[in-house]
Amino acid sequence: MTAGDIKVAAVSTGGTTGGNEAIMKYIWEHENWPKLTWESEPLLPLISKARLEQGKLLTKVASLGFKLGQEARADILTEEAIKTSAIEGERLNRESVRSSVARHLGLPTGGLTPTNRYVDGLVEVLLDATQNYDKPLTTTRLKRWQAALFPTGQSGLRKIRTGNWRGSEHAMQVVSGAFGREKIHYEAPPGNRIEKEMKQFLSWWEKSLAQEEGLLRSGLAHFYFVTIHPFEDGNGRIARALTDMALAQDEKFSTRYYSLSSQTMEERDDYYAVLEKCQKRSVDITEWLQWYLECYSRAVERVEQLIANVLAKAEFWHHHNQTEINERQRKIINRLLDAGKGGFVGGLTTRKYVAMANVSRATAFREISDLLEKGLFRQNPAKGRSVSYGLNWSSGVR
Repeated sequence: MTAGDIKVAAVSTGGTTGGNEAIMKYIWEHENWPKLTWESEPLLPLISKARLEQGKLLTKVASLGFKLGQEARADILTEEAIKTSAIEGERLNRESVRSSVARHLGLPTGGLTPTNRYVDGLVEVLLDATQNYDKPLTTTRLKRWQAALFPTGQSGLRKIRTGNWRGSEHAMQVVSGAFGREKIHYEAPPGNRIEKEMKQFLSWWEKSLAQEEGLLRSGLAHFYFVTIHPFEDGNGRIARALTDMALAQDEKFSTRYYSLSSQTMEERDDYYAVLEKCQKRSVDITEWLQWYLECYSRAVERVEQLIANVLAKAEFWHHHNQTEINERQRKIINRLLDAGKGGFVGGLTTRKYVAMANVSRATAFREISDLLEKGLFRQNPAKGRSVSYGLNWSSGVR
């Protein structure tokens, strides 16, 4: 079984069923729920390491100017939106997401792909969670988030309940496998318990801000919310938004310069495995918190390359700030800059330029020639019959 096989399904039967499932208790069925517990000893060195990485990152980004900070923020938010959806099997168009992010952050949008209601809704949720981290988390706010994720009231081809908790008619199960041979990985609390469960969660959220270590609290919030699974769909994305909100509250900083969802996507199978394991036993979730803290540290460590790319991009445009080019050319150059050195596989051909800029072959050839003449492009060493081009990095980045 892989993470890609997992899906959420509403079923007409309730309770645990089948073989060992009959005697196995889900975590929310234990009498001590929702008082989650953990062992401090194995977590303390992980918290120390995570705090060290966090401190190094915040020191580094403090040296970025406002414009550089906004560019880095846009890149991270774009990545976060794409990857938090990818974890749930939803694939978003990167250019559409980048366009929505740029518009919401007040960055230039010329030449960017038009966005859509679904992408805008997701970006608004992610921004609200971090920009407004100091505002109360309420039932109304959570329901608005979920409604924003599904502006048409549909999840794929399926009509779902939006802006409200899931109903009590069906149990909500996380399953994998072909029809008729499904494996149940988890079954959430029945719908008639959701109102009570969420009141307890929101009370915990408020009280824990002053009682729990900040990084631990962000991991606890994710596990607690996704275990309740209060909505028909969107629970994972909202859980990750809550994680970002808890981290913003801990850092007292509304800007994320790392993407926890990107790292979670890289470790998606482990993410689902540790969730399932801890949701099928007692209220001790030490193993989940160990994985979460390690994942957090790896997410922060990975941001080094992103910051390097943002700085390289800024230096390139600083060098060419007086060079006259049109919006199509700027769009193509930004695509190559976003890919990084050597990251645009196969180089830029005339055919690719035609497709990306939506122009004729003659126009593409003319605009590429213009960029070559002005020193922004260079021709790659010949490989086969196809001529390709790349950025002239040496002209703008030391």
